[in-house]
Amino acid sequence: MARRTKADAEVTRSRLLDAAEHLFQARGVSRTSLADIATAAGTTRGAIYWHFEDKADLFNAMMERVTLPLEETLACVGESASTLDDPLQALRASLLGALRKTAQHEQTRRVFEIATHQVEYNDEMAAVRARHLQVRNDCVKQTAQGLKAAAARQGLKLPIPLHSAALGLHVMIDGLIQNWLLDPQAFTLEVCGGRTLDTYLAGLGFVLKPGKRSPQKTVTRA
Repeated sequence: MARRTKADAEVTRSRLLDAAEHLFQARGVSRTSLADIATAAGTTRGAIYWHFEDKADLFNAMMERVTLPLEETLACVGESASTLDDPLQALRASLLGALRKTAQHEQTRRVFEIATHQVEYNDEMAAVRARHLQVRNDCVKQTAQGLKAAAARQGLKLPIPLHSAALGLHVMIDGLIQNWLLDPQAFTLEVCGGRTLDTYLAGLGFVLKPGKRSPQKTVTRA
């Protein structure tokens, strides 16, 4: 029997995550068993437990494939905000990048749809809820660092507490994505999101450099 290589293991892991994505989207997380995922991936339950502790661990790994790059980008902005030439533009670019990837990248959209509409935070998925809260708290923290550095750079005193400003910005972006996923034809995520983001930042008192505002898209209705 040939020895299993690291590359083989990674291929199996990817197949399991791919199968989980499609089954979770089609059936919902609670109605999809590990046996279902193993069958769809053409492997065994034993292979699942080789790579993942349980369904929640598999779910979090599925999420991380698409969310980690977005989280890391925002983290880089937050952690280095005070040294950036334009921390406001860096924060804005990071948030717009999240909207753009959601709208244009099929896998990202599918995973966000699962996380938003197809998961129940029951006992089995407690670890998923914990990670969701951790990511939320980390994002708000990084956003706050970006806003703080941007305000200092522009000599601005925010009209509301820093944490409230960061939380509001996070909730706004998160809410835009959730509502767009319900009906992607209702509005253009990048355009509407960019306008809303710029309006929010202006409401906090920030001044965007010329040419940095989101373009206005003319919509012709019959």
